[in-house]
Amino acid sequence: MSEGQLARRLNVPRTRIERLVKESSGVTVDSALRLSRFFGTAPELNMQRNYDLAHADIDVFGIEPVKAAQAGFVTDA
Repeated sequence: MSEGQLARRLNVPRTRIERLVKESSGVTVDSALRLSRFFGTAPELNMQRNYDLAHADIDVFGIEPVKAAQAGFVTDA
């Protein structure tokens, strides 16, 4: 099935399917629900979140964690 055929069956723009196939955009809730209905699967949106986190290009390793006492948080100790 072509991207255009799938788009027509899902009633979405062809470009949406093309972007999903090329991985240039994430899966929206709308797309997940339509795809799950069409393919008879569950719309597992956590998979998209896991993919996004795994492919995030954000350098957080230079951030020094704060201790609870330094931040003014109350602990149960």
